[in-house]
Amino acid sequence: MNYLYFTYTLNGLLMTAMPIALAVYLTRHFRTGWRLVWIGAVTFIFSQIGHIPFNFLLTALFKNGTLPTPPEEYVLIFNAIVLGLSAGLWEECARYLMYRWWAKDARSWGKGLVLGAGWGGIESFILGLVFLFTLGQMIVLRNADLTTLIPAEQLALAQQQVDVFWSQPWFASILGAMERAFAICFHLSASVLILQAFRRKQIRWLVLAVLWHTVFNSIALFTAGTWGPYVAEIFVGVMAIISLGIVFALKEPEPDIKTGETEGPPPVKDADSIMSDKESQISEEILEKSRYN
Repeated sequence: MNYLYFTYTLNGLLMTAMPIALAVYLTRHFRTGWRLVWIGAVTFIFSQIGHIPFNFLLTALFKNGTLPTPPEEYVLIFNAIVLGLSAGLWEECARYLMYRWWAKDARSWGKGLVLGAGWGGIESFILGLVFLFTLGQMIVLRNADLTTLIPAEQLALAQQQVDVFWSQPWFASILGAMERAFAICFHLSASVLILQAFRRKQIRWLVLAVLWHTVFNSIALFTAGTWGPYVAEIFVGVMAIISLGIVFALKEPEPDIKTGETEGPPPVKDADSIMSDKESQISEEILEKSRYN
């Protein structure tokens, strides 16, 4: 099982390194600098300051009977939808406010991607650090006499957790990095969806982003609870591909850095404009010929 030292370490390093590499690439490619990356990262953290306590409150209200609970056979799907909707509302509304009040200059497709990379990237980076810290603890506990470190009443549970951690197959030990890669793809898609609310001046794009976030999280939670993490990652991977499809479906030409004008072919004239130009040209020719020489 020594290979788990390597695969677990690789998992944690990928979770922290992937978002940095993506941010470096996008900021260089779109020449945006790191300001938008930090805006996306900080806004994500602020969204969780509200989101996490809200979920705790919601859980408490269900437990004490203030809110009605569904029948036992529907608890999983109910929880998946409620938690997915909670994440969608808190994060996408925060993302909308970010565009509205903070990232006012981020109105291009490229800048939307940079914001999304900061948002999904800081989540991956933080979880990667947490995982590496946990790995360090598990390495210590595996090679230590637990009776000298753990209270007697908690010893059996602690030993079970250590045994489970070090008995995983290698492919299970890198699921965290895979999941974060898929989640970053989602955040890129959510970022460009919210961008459309400002590009097209239609609030329905915020609603679409909330619904897409709800679907993404709900399916991940439901499949994990029903068929386990491996099947769940397959579903999440499919949704990550759909997310990339959304990203490129909404791709628009980037504005020229010097002029600020959008690159691309000149606008196509409609039939009335073309006829007007022709009539003007004919009138000028007749006028020229009618001049007295």
